[in-house]
Amino acid sequence: MTVPLLATPDNPIPPGATLLTVRTADGLSLRVATWAPTARAVQGTVCLVQGRAEFIEKYFETVTELRGRGFHVVAFDWRGQGGSDRTVEDPHKGHVDDFSEYRLDLAAVEVQVMEGRLPRPFFGLAHSMGGAICLTAAREGWLPFDRLVALAPMVAICMIRRPKAAMRLAAVLRALGFGRRYVPGGSAVSIATKPFPNNRLTADPVRYARNAAAALAVGAGAIGDPTIGWLAAAFRAMRRFEDPRYPLGIRVPVLVVAAGADPVCSTPAVERFAARLAAGHTITLRGARHEILMEREAVRAQFWAAFDAFVPGSSIPVPGSEPGEARAAVA
Repeated sequence: MTVPLLATPDNPIPPGATLLTVRTADGLSLRVATWAPTARAVQGTVCLVQGRAEFIEKYFETVTELRGRGFHVVAFDWRGQGGSDRTVEDPHKGHVDDFSEYRLDLAAVEVQVMEGRLPRPFFGLAHSMGGAICLTAAREGWLPFDRLVALAPMVAICMIRRPKAAMRLAAVLRALGFGRRYVPGGSAVSIATKPFPNNRLTADPVRYARNAAAALAVGAGAIGDPTIGWLAAAFRAMRRFEDPRYPLGIRVPVLVVAAGADPVCSTPAVERFAARLAAGHTITLRGARHEILMEREAVRAQFWAAFDAFVPGSSIPVPGSEPGEARAAVA
């Protein structure tokens, strides 16, 4: 049975939702929702690709904005979060043994929801962990999108003081059989429900409060901290991005939008990676924290201007830049 979408007073469900369950190749059920555009001119389909610990309800505002631009919208919950199946007993834990498992999720959504059913072109709008997965998919040739917008992609983590030591510790603990335990100090409390002051996600108190209420409403759907196994898998996934040759093999057009004040993912690492993309554009939104789509209206307006220039197929007009090498830092 598909877990229903849940509304809160400040976060109503966009009308016209179709709720689906898809099955992955390894037998898990994923919650998926689709919406038709509200604009008459259909521009294609945008798939929202979540970050870690997110859920469909968090993106209702974004769904409405995309529909108004003429897009069909697909939103889904990764395995281990939201209304999708878990692979551990505690539904509050965010766990995978390896990031390759996420490929099965994206493939199931592509085949069972998008391909042959929704109009092309297909665009991906991917946040954080979702951005890392999609960049890997683009490099390895299994990305189902014609263009990709990656928001604060998880190329490297900056919220951990000593990442190399943490990587070694996570690998050792996983090898010792502790992979399905929370990371040291971790708990079932969702990051979205923690106090607003000094939060890592957004400087917008209204959207933060809205998302906190949504997280409380979905309960275990808004998972807590990751497991040791997830962290070890994340470090393995991010190591490939350290190779300066890696982005050169990505041929899909990509717009990377970095958050200038991101306390979660390393903005310098994101910028270095994106600068070497063969068909990439980069914009850094100064002052933005990790969740760009949940930020203050001024930041979001800058994002949507870049999105509107890139997604229909045109290049971002940045004075003095050559095609495929557009770079900008937006104040």
